[in-house]
Amino acid sequence: MAEAALPGLADALALGLRESEYRLICERLGRAPNTVELAMLSLMWSEHCAYKHSKRLLKTLPTEGEHLVMGPGENAGAVDIGDGLICAFKVESHNHPSAVEPFQGAATGVGGILRDIFAVGARPVAVLDSLRFGEPDAPRARYLLDGAVSGIGHYGNSVGVPTIGGEVYFEGPYADSCLVNAMALGIAPRSRLMSSAAAGPGNLLVLFGATTGRDGIGGASVLASAELDLGGEGKRPSVQVGDPFEGKKLMECSLQLLDERLVLSLQDLGAAGLTSSASEMASKGGVGLEIDLVRVPLREADMEPFEIMVSESQERMLCVVAPERLPAVLAVCESWEIEGAAIGVVTDSGHVRVLRGATLREGTLEGGSLLADLPVGLLVDDVPTYGLDPQRPQRPLYPDAPATLAADASPEQMLLALLASPNIASREPLFEQYDSLVQSRTVRRPGAADAAVLAIEPLRGGGATAPLPGLAVSIDCNGRRVAADPYRGTIEAVLECAANLACVGAEPLGLTNNLNFGNPEKPQIAWQLEEAVRGLGDACRALSVPVVGGNVSLYNEGPAGPIYPTPVIGMVGRLPDVARAGRLGFAASGDTVALVGPFSPSPVASELAKLQGRPLPLPHLPPHPRPLPHLDFPDAMAAIRAVREAVRSGEISSAHDIAEGGLAVALAECCLAGGVGATVAIPAEIAEDPLARLFGEAPGGFLLSGPADALQRLAEHTPLRTIGTVGGATLAIEAGGAGSGARIELALSELAGAHGMLAGLLG
Repeated sequence: MAEAALPGLADALALGLRESEYRLICERLGRAPNTVELAMLSLMWSEHCAYKHSKRLLKTLPTEGEHLVMGPGENAGAVDIGDGLICAFKVESHNHPSAVEPFQGAATGVGGILRDIFAVGARPVAVLDSLRFGEPDAPRARYLLDGAVSGIGHYGNSVGVPTIGGEVYFEGPYADSCLVNAMALGIAPRSRLMSSAAAGPGNLLVLFGATTGRDGIGGASVLASAELDLGGEGKRPSVQVGDPFEGKKLMECSLQLLDERLVLSLQDLGAAGLTSSASEMASKGGVGLEIDLVRVPLREADMEPFEIMVSESQERMLCVVAPERLPAVLAVCESWEIEGAAIGVVTDSGHVRVLRGATLREGTLEGGSLLADLPVGLLVDDVPTYGLDPQRPQRPLYPDAPATLAADASPEQMLLALLASPNIASREPLFEQYDSLVQSRTVRRPGAADAAVLAIEPLRGGGATAPLPGLAVSIDCNGRRVAADPYRGTIEAVLECAANLACVGAEPLGLTNNLNFGNPEKPQIAWQLEEAVRGLGDACRALSVPVVGGNVSLYNEGPAGPIYPTPVIGMVGRLPDVARAGRLGFAASGDTVALVGPFSPSPVASELAKLQGRPLPLPHLPPHPRPLPHLDFPDAMAAIRAVREAVRSGEISSAHDIAEGGLAVALAECCLAGGVGATVAIPAEIAEDPLARLFGEAPGGFLLSGPADALQRLAEHTPLRTIGTVGGATLAIEAGGAGSGARIELALSELAGAHGMLAGLLG
């Protein structure tokens, strides 16, 4: 492996390694790494691949549960959904690539998360997205939003997987560093579940899918593991290019190979490409691998060996195959018109060895030139991890949002302004670009309910009259509230997802997360990260919901500073009968409206506070209380269970949890979704200030409508206050005593006009 000039420290630093890391590599190897080895190690030792600043924290999360089938460490987690079926799901980020090239960044984010799902043997049935951009009147935010939404729609629509839900927020701290998180879920017979662990010395390593090019080189080590530099076109080659039609063929080919039991393990090629996939498969299986680069199908001539090993070209999979089954595997690949080639073998050496020009004979590679020889442990298991130096911020980390609402605005003007605000206005202009109905499983489309709902066709038919079970899924996080209080803000995100599932009648089975934060080497960001993970763990334990897997995206900072801490939560649940899945819209005139659950709203860090230009409070500094409202987990759990059972009973007409904009906005959303008005009076005991009653925010509250007797039965299980009646063409809210002026009366047409403002803003 001698080279005329070995790379040195300067080369290692250019690839993102620290000086101490380079010296540690040399010490453990007993020599300096050559060019190919250094490229491989720089990727595997990057923050994006190695989780150097978060791995210790992630080990504190609960990963066991009653329904868990496959937990962290595989391509996707999986839970049991009954009748011999599993649901595999995961959320991942493509933040830095999307900030550089939003269309391809978002499109390949969708392609990558879909590959994670079918890599474990599940057929993808849905995609959701979680997006963050700067304020939408800024040209860069509009450019990033338009490109990302187009990319998501392009890939999902083309590959035939519905995009059934998601969220988007517009905040100043995301202006430089946008967030594009994609979640996918799939369904499979439990018997088809597949691991990525390589096994069996003498078995063959087969690469199939698209050919390998130069796109994506350096994406994991340089682009996604450091603060974003917006300095021009030089970053564009680091963004992968996706092909959804090739992705569709790859998915069908993979599932056929699994159905015919032709492969022993299966792994997606994502960040770090062949290097990551091969070394992680070897690590999980406790084996070694040998790869001959001459056998890798290329689409560009004269690619250097290191380029082949670190290319992040999309739509590629790696599998382990018994030698006698290779002809059958290649025949399936040919039938789907995709490339397939045996590029290496499994060994018992515990090393990843890269060769050129070797001869494949009886399960071994013989001869050829040796280009790299690295212990699997050095690539995967022995990467250094770093402790954090957390310190509570003593001064604000984020600039104040400018006031956009007049100081003397009336409650009616406040409600209209909130409904028109970019974080609350109707998302129809965005989700109408996605196909939410393909595959014909979608029961609740975007905007119809608090969670998306899919029907599950049982493996064994239950008869024409048997209830059809379903899956519900929600993705959520309010970064501004996490910035105000990382611990409670993260708990709120978890409870919001559980509440969304309850509103359609679903019980949570598992949770995935995407931890989006700034630079963890800065003490204030480290504190946010530690507090958020602590909150995530406490909330999951209270709900008895395991973390099945997820993703960490750090260094989300630009020249203006860090993003809001944004621990995006994705949660999957099951409901026994999709015919009784809840809706958020008021349904029938004369129905009673009830406020359910332990709801104690506060104006702190609310959407109204943002419109009024109020600064975020400094994070909790003892002995002062935490900024966000306290919530008792037992009361919150009781409310979630009560709402879930009420929806499942079929006696409730609508269910909607109270989130951004508070109770007044939730009432308006229920009226608009159902096309009918309501008259309500908000009880004084929920908050002293009438405006807090109307627009304050806190977890734990639900709005339900239905027959009075059905609602009253809920009062045995959770706090319930009857507050009004459905009917008419206006929303009338009384929130204060005589002469307080805290009254709202607006026609549905006025509410709808405000709620549709995002379409005009984006048009």
